[in-house]
Amino acid sequence: MLRRALSALVSAVRGTGLAVLSFGVSLSLFITALVSLALIPLGLGVFSTPWVLELVRAHANHRRALAHEWSGVPIAVPYRPLPPLAPGVTGQVERCVLLLKDPASWRDLLWLPVDTAAGTLLALLPPMLFAYGVEGWMVFAGVWQAVRGHGFWYGFIEVQNFGDAVQCAGLGTAVLLLAVATNPHYLRAHFLVAQSLLAPTRGARLARRVEYLYETRHDAVDSSAAELRRIERDLHDGAQARLVAMGMSLGTIEALVERDPTQAKKLIAQARENSAEALTELRDLVRGIHPPVLAERGLGDAAQALALRMELPVELDVELPGRFEEPVESAAYFALSEVLTNAAKHSGAHRIWVDIGYAHDVGGVLQIAVTDDGKGGASPDRGTGMKGVERRLGQFDGVFAVSSPKGGPTMVTMEIPCTAVPE
Repeated sequence: MLRRALSALVSAVRGTGLAVLSFGVSLSLFITALVSLALIPLGLGVFSTPWVLELVRAHANHRRALAHEWSGVPIAVPYRPLPPLAPGVTGQVERCVLLLKDPASWRDLLWLPVDTAAGTLLALLPPMLFAYGVEGWMVFAGVWQAVRGHGFWYGFIEVQNFGDAVQCAGLGTAVLLLAVATNPHYLRAHFLVAQSLLAPTRGARLARRVEYLYETRHDAVDSSAAELRRIERDLHDGAQARLVAMGMSLGTIEALVERDPTQAKKLIAQARENSAEALTELRDLVRGIHPPVLAERGLGDAAQALALRMELPVELDVELPGRFEEPVESAAYFALSEVLTNAAKHSGAHRIWVDIGYAHDVGGVLQIAVTDDGKGGASPDRGTGMKGVERRLGQFDGVFAVSSPKGGPTMVTMEIPCTAVPE
């Protein structure tokens, strides 16, 4: 009960701040935006409108952050990215036009008056309820003696004597209990109103989805072409060269086997070494395409084999309900391999922890977390390895996240939506 009372008090304080933001800031920005838009035909609005819209977006983003932090209401950012613009007046005009063409800008402007009216009301309810409940106890604490006989009413109670003051305390207690029960809900309702206008529309989500799918599929084609070129190069420079050399050696052996048996034996030994090396290179190449242990025994055992080959100690915890589709297992395996390799090369870590699990919620998600005790500072923007992992997972609508503060530890999280296939 005490925790709920504190939550209600916090909601009241937050509601006061939100009321100021909703009425003061939202109303001021709405009026400023209207004036700036009206000045566009005169030419002045072309220069002022982009700055005003940027302020509106900053205000809306602040509300999105508060919604998630205070009430757990997610509000995604719907704005279209701006392309590189020309310098000077031309770029300013392009920026104004692009911002006005973005439907999210107009939804932000629609949200401002709604936030001023409905948002302010919902934000004021938590502090008003709390304050009104406290007022009843203030009347009971002695204020009734100063106001009796002056027609003072608290709710439906006219305060004239001590008995009325006791009733005020009872009514104030009821109001406080109501505040404890409802204040967080009013605050959440405030953010749900904001979500209805600030979140991306269904059309915007579909457009972004199509664009994302186009990019990931384009990356998939590029990755496949690059992989084919790598395989061709490895075959040409490795196994093929050794097989050609071995064929030439066998031809020489055939000519020397009767004339110079000793030299023929040396060439036979050399040919045997070449065949062994060619076989090793072919096995490595096949492992790079699709490791046999992955195909035969699944992701868990393949990850275990991968961990055993690492130079650093790797603690592996695997809890999987079964196998997955071959492309999913392959993507997860090579993503894990790349992350482990990066950790061994660049992190300066002494130990790595790998957790592989499966969450059954939202259709099922394969989850992989890699943590090391290294120096930290890792970022996907600093190299091609993590970017490649991000693109690889993106082909499956996967998520790739890196948390790596300076000084460590580094934690890499990978998620791939998929369905488990029980063994």
